Amino acid sequence: MVVERDVAVPFGDEGHVLYVDVYRPDTDVPAAPLVSWSPYGKHNPAPIGQIYPAAGVRPEWTSDLTTFEAPDPEYWLPHGYALVLADCPGTWYSEGRATYHSPEEARAFADPVEWAGTQPWSAGKVGLSGVSYLASLQWRVAALDPPHLAAINPWEGWNDTYREVARHGGIPETSFWPYIWERWGASTTEIEDLEAETAAHPFFDDFWASKVPPLEDVRVPAYVVASWADQGLHSRGTLEGFRRISSEQKWLDVHGRKKWAYYYEPEMVERQRAFFDYFLLDRPGTGIESWPRVRAEVRSAYDEGTWRDAREWPLEDVGYRRLFLRAGDASLSWAAPGDEEEAGYDGLGSGLAPRRATFEITFEEAAEIVGHVKAALWVSADEADDMDVFVALFKLDAEGRQVGFAYYGQFEDGPVANGWLRASHRELDPERSTESMPVLAHRRALPLTPGEPTRLDVEVWPSGTRFEAGERLLLVVQGSDVMRYPEHLTFARHRETVNRGRQVVHTGGRFDSHLLVPVLPPLPDS
Repeated sequence: MVVERDVAVPFGDEGHVLYVDVYRPDTDVPAAPLVSWSPYGKHNPAPIGQIYPAAGVRPEWTSDLTTFEAPDPEYWLPHGYALVLADCPGTWYSEGRATYHSPEEARAFADPVEWAGTQPWSAGKVGLSGVSYLASLQWRVAALDPPHLAAINPWEGWNDTYREVARHGGIPETSFWPYIWERWGASTTEIEDLEAETAAHPFFDDFWASKVPPLEDVRVPAYVVASWADQGLHSRGTLEGFRRISSEQKWLDVHGRKKWAYYYEPEMVERQRAFFDYFLLDRPGTGIESWPRVRAEVRSAYDEGTWRDAREWPLEDVGYRRLFLRAGDASLSWAAPGDEEEAGYDGLGSGLAPRRATFEITFEEAAEIVGHVKAALWVSADEADDMDVFVALFKLDAEGRQVGFAYYGQFEDGPVANGWLRASHRELDPERSTESMPVLAHRRALPLTPGEPTRLDVEVWPSGTRFEAGERLLLVVQGSDVMRYPEHLTFARHRETVNRGRQVVHTGGRFDSHLLVPVLPPLPDS
């Protein structure tokens, strides 16, 4: 191969350059460029298995040339591709200011895309590949429709920074920004202070709107890969990205595995190549013509599941059913309870009272729950005019033991799904909300009246799980994070609470607290 380091690529209107590393075949045959746009350092070999030993990426799956969350040159070059790894403006030695997920960054990204498509060694059609940040910016640049961009492969990338990263349900996330400076913060110029900006912009205003890509403007062919496991980071945004982009040719895989392992798994690398072969190199017979538009893995346990094929997301065959909460016996039931009851817990989890309220159902027959769940909860706070509510769903086996799932890129004992809501942020966006997926407006604070029950519609992030007859679904409601792994290993922690005193979930009668769950019909051979 030919390796060119620190190639200066002009961008923008101010005469700045950013730096790229190019890996290309040592041949006269034009190669198809795959561009990866990263704040982590194009020069930085970063085997994920060494940074995150439990990530499941086997050493033989990547070479020493593989940078963090980017494609492996040693795989792609023999198949007719070139890799262009770019340092974002303002990171490392690239010039300009680092403004993450901004319109300015998207416009800067478009310039190396066009550069890669017009080099003498280039076959002309450009693709985008990479995980996480390397995926998130694909939405932004694809919306600009640079002429040489021919296909994108967003692999678990958020698109709404406020709702999906900075403030889950309006509750400030306190782990990700402090940690990520260690990874994004190297610069010779200026970098955006995301911590300060998050504090300065508590509501969804023009600042946060500027960090949301116009997904409907994306028309380029797209192979989108999401997971159930990145609750609080990528799961929601990747699925929303697929749903809302206007691409006529788009495919979705949504899986229940560890994200980095799934990206580098040889079978999935071959699937990526089939997609890019078709759109970048015009190679027939790749098989993508027969791909289902949507593949969703329905998990039964960690690293176990079956695939469902569908035409769209949310899956067209789901039917939504209500599971009602009953505080008296801590149950979930398909039938609404008549008596009004309540379950109280200590909002700070300090041990003065139960630290959570729980509700459980044992399934009489097998059920597959796939998609967004809505938790409609009537709640009150005895002593406060606001409260933070954390919701988690778990699968229990017939003996009541938790069945764990992949969680983020490393853990194997995670929940089915999570949801969050600060009560003062409960106002819904009427234009975007649906019966099954509440979208919060985040435009103003609506205080509670202490002691007065108020309805909250909590968006529980999407998941796909099978429950056999005799197995159980457990709902947990509490005032703090349900999952508490070390902060540098997960990014959904919330230490800045408004909770004070006792909190209550009200059920039955006037208080129709329930889960709205998406249930798939049984497969023919079930």
